[in-house]
Amino acid sequence: MKLHELKPAEGARKERNRVGRGIGSGNGKTAGRGHKGQNARSGGGVRPGFEGGQTPLFQRLPKRGFTNINRKEYAIVNLDVLNRFEEGTEVTPELLIETGVVRNEKSGVKILAKGNIEKKLTVKANKFSSAAKEAIEAAGGTTEVI
Repeated sequence: MKLHELKPAEGARKERNRVGRGIGSGNGKTAGRGHKGQNARSGGGVRPGFEGGQTPLFQRLPKRGFTNINRKEYAIVNLDVLNRFEEGTEVTPELLIETGVVRNEKSGVKILAKGNIEKKLTVKANKFSSAAKEAIEAAGGTTEVI
């Protein structure tokens, strides 16, 4: 087989329907839009969620609570993940991103106490749970809030 002989699989490519190209095409004159009406006009149609004038579902449902625009979202790291680092390593948010533990830092990194830590590490993060702080210090490491 040569490059000029390559062809896509049967049915893999479909020719687009060109509307408004004469009566013989089956989609001439009104171009498949029918006669008059909202959907026949250019720019016609209704917005998403429109129910023909009936009060839309999103307006009928009760609204609850609010969203705090100042909320901070932290990237969470559990203690058992920190065991991958060598003894005596200084663990910083930059190192966590570099090693792929955290994808993005968000508002900062928070260390939680899930699992246990066996290595002596210096951990620098934006927040620590009290149990995580105790566990790191019990393993001989140090914690630092940045």
